[in-house]
Amino acid sequence: MAVDGGRFRELFGAFPTMVSIVTAIDADGEPRGLTCNAVSAVSVDPPLLLVCVDRRSQTLDALHTSGAFVLNVLADGAQDVARTFAGRAERKFAGQRWRPSAHAGGAPVLVDAVLAYAECVVVQSLEAGDHWIFVARVDGAETLPRSPVLYHRGAFEAWRPHARQVGSRP
Repeated sequence: MAVDGGRFRELFGAFPTMVSIVTAIDADGEPRGLTCNAVSAVSVDPPLLLVCVDRRSQTLDALHTSGAFVLNVLADGAQDVARTFAGRAERKFAGQRWRPSAHAGGAPVLVDAVLAYAECVVVQSLEAGDHWIFVARVDGAETLPRSPVLYHRGAFEAWRPHARQVGSRP
């Protein structure tokens, strides 16, 4: 079967992924952010991760100019936050409680919405197709005892692990 944009999205939508919001501070000192599920660990030593950002994103210039960002991994209950940051609204941070990152140029940490966050400094960026790939060093991080929200087949879902009994088949 031929692979067009729709088929490609269907392929990668078939398996659940974490939902995150990448935040940065733009050249005017304003917070910017986008919902992102194209995230991957790259290296443990040094601690590196990557995020992929659509070149049409309103946050892209802030990532390029600041050279730093926070990867806010969303907790269950933050589905509306994910939807807000997935859109093109100008005032995405209205009503969002956040604090400036100590290690990522003041980029917003979305305090109430996260189960984890990583404070990142960009070490490399690469244009690839219709996206930019940012490889970043993780200079600060925290995890919280919350459950994640996942993105699967075009929808946000709470992660509900099933209890498995020893010896049972998946």
